Amino acid sequence: MRAMLKVTVPVEQGNKAVMDGTLPKVIQETVERIKPEAAYFTVDGGKRTAFFFFDMAEASQMPQIGEPLFMTLGAAIEVTPVMNAQDLQKGLASLAQPRR
Repeated sequence: MRAMLKVTVPVEQGNKAVMDGTLPKVIQETVERIKPEAAYFTVDGGKRTAFFFFDMAEASQMPQIGEPLFMTLGAAIEVTPVMNAQDLQKGLASLAQPRR
């Protein structure tokens, strides 16, 4: 299942993680772990925020993904199922099928 991982890092902990080199290390480890098809970095609500779009095979992957972010960055995370344009077209096409 394609998923979006939103990672929000509190300012104070983020500042510390930038200064001691933890932030880039944790981001790189996350990228290596989940192998996202896309990753975007921005500011949301005044906090460092990352969006990763990746394939999550099983819900049991959530601790492997989240715990390093929680423990090293004090991050808040959200995992949301998402679709690309092809997925949306497929889903909408299925609605047009006659129901039995």
